[in-house]
Amino acid sequence: MSTPFDFLQPEFPDVHAGAVKAGAAALSDPRTACFHTRWTVEQAIAWAYEHDPSLPAPWEDGVSARLNEPAFKELIGDKVYRFAREVIRLGNHAAHKSQPLTSHDSVAAVSHLFQFCFWFARTYCRGEKPPADLTFDPKTLPRPALPQPSTIVQIQELQQALEESELARKRVQAELLDRPKLAAELEQVRAEIVEAKARATATPDAHDYSETETRDFFIDLLLGEVGWTLDQPRDREFEVIGMPNSQGNGLVDYVLWGDDGKPLAVVEAKKTKRDARVGQQQAKLYADCLEKAHGRRPVIFYSNGYEHWLWDDTNYPPRAVQGFYKKPELELLVQRRASRKPLASAEIDRAIVERFY
Repeated sequence: MSTPFDFLQPEFPDVHAGAVKAGAAALSDPRTACFHTRWTVEQAIAWAYEHDPSLPAPWEDGVSARLNEPAFKELIGDKVYRFAREVIRLGNHAAHKSQPLTSHDSVAAVSHLFQFCFWFARTYCRGEKPPADLTFDPKTLPRPALPQPSTIVQIQELQQALEESELARKRVQAELLDRPKLAAELEQVRAEIVEAKARATATPDAHDYSETETRDFFIDLLLGEVGWTLDQPRDREFEVIGMPNSQGNGLVDYVLWGDDGKPLAVVEAKKTKRDARVGQQQAKLYADCLEKAHGRRPVIFYSNGYEHWLWDDTNYPPRAVQGFYKKPELELLVQRRASRKPLASAEIDRAIVERFY
């Protein structure tokens, strides 16, 4: 069965195996998936330091020190650095914190891992580089049959076993490298890596690191968790008329409809690495068009998959929220526009307020 990480298999089988394990557990066991994403990044970074002569040994033999070594940070670039750092953070959570992780966390970790592994393969592949248009689609992740989430104790046991295995491998490798032939082979590989890096640098990196597919999957996932099935054509990419552009129309990313056929909310999705608030004005224009067409102003959401903002602009300013509202919650929010009453005109029940306490 093919996986999103197959481009690693020819030259980096160990990194490939870890990435495949992470992807396989993403929807069924978030803790295990996050652990394997971190472990995979650690193995890839360790490989880079072992084979890339341009990387100096950091002050400490650990993934954080290696990741933050200035030479490595410059090589990896800001975008990929953030992906790797977030993978390590989620992996540390999986191994050391008892709070549960969600499928949102694990899919994010696997998506970040894909972007890191693409950079890694593009930089260090001595043979064919991965194509620039390669993308990660979370919809290809295996669906869980009977989820059996692992515990933090099981993850710590797995980590210990992997660390012991890695130490044993390094001992054997150190013994082998004492032999002149194997040491010469390693030097040959390092020379080939220098050439592979030079080829990668000579060609601009045209890969899209925006994680658009992952963002859409996150929003689908979060909307599904609160009951929005998104199974009708009008739920996504809904066309509206009356936009202030040359064509006069636009496509709303998501429209959440009420049982009466009128819109309850619009959702504007922005790229994962952009501030969600960038979509505020666009979402307002979509709400204007929907209100004109259907006679009810929808509540406005804008999100980048990680941060979510709610704006009922008939009464309140925008505010950050943890996720999307269920249909009854949106119906109540809309209904309160008409039923709310000013406190200044509320009658006071003297039988209650005259009590001594």
